[in-house]
Amino acid sequence: MAESWTLLKLLRWATDYFAAKGIDNPRLDAELLLAHVLKLDRVGLYLNYDRPLNGNELDQLRPLVKRRGQREPLQYLIGYTEFWSLPFAVSPAVLIPRSDTEILVEEALSRAGEQGCLLDVGTGSGAVAVSLATELEQWQIEALDISDAALDVARRNAANNGVVERLRFVHGDMKQLPQKEYDLIVSNPPYIAEDEWAGLMPEVRDHEPRIALLAGSGGLECYRQLTRQASRNLKSSAWLLVEIGCRQADSVRSLFEDAGLCDVYLREDYAGLPRVVGGRKP
Repeated sequence: MAESWTLLKLLRWATDYFAAKGIDNPRLDAELLLAHVLKLDRVGLYLNYDRPLNGNELDQLRPLVKRRGQREPLQYLIGYTEFWSLPFAVSPAVLIPRSDTEILVEEALSRAGEQGCLLDVGTGSGAVAVSLATELEQWQIEALDISDAALDVARRNAANNGVVERLRFVHGDMKQLPQKEYDLIVSNPPYIAEDEWAGLMPEVRDHEPRIALLAGSGGLECYRQLTRQASRNLKSSAWLLVEIGCRQADSVRSLFEDAGLCDVYLREDYAGLPRVVGGRKP
């Protein structure tokens, strides 16, 4: 790449390069990488199409384009993503929040009263816990994860979104939840089955944390662990809400019912796919 390359010329080149690498939305990824390096928004890119990039900007951009071409997730390259209209820092220590998980936040808000105590199991980046903390000002929210590195990212996101004082971060395994009762337990747990691993997109399979994705031979192990503990960790009439894979609805509903939870229901996402299963303790 020569010094005379303009923003528009470089944008076209990066778009073609990403398309040749099989990347979805190659133009958008090229725009977001350029905007990140140049500290512009996407509108700013369109207003500066004729501007040539200087040597320092090209030196910053080259390795990012190469890494994205190697299918490293865009969110890790720029260091953040958006969830629930909030900014979230992300790193390879955490799963990248997906917009589908906002359905879990919506369901939690619909089941939450004026105040209570909530546990987010497997918080990762803190996307669910932090989003709920911005909405549920009178609630005590605990965020549990087995990864210290993930908890560090979650704490940073809580601080960046102004809710760190309303969140308690707990290092622990979902096999043994804290010895207390909650008014609401939510979780987006690992739910990928081992035989599905090879078929995942390279961005997910090769870069996102395996511990946050894999859940045994059938992808149901974490749901078994959570439902086994529901009777002990939920207050009377309290809800357990979990995100699920699109083929797991019947199996997870059965686990909820076998654990003695009542009013078990399924919520679809906006694409019409099964997304959240909920049930409450009698």
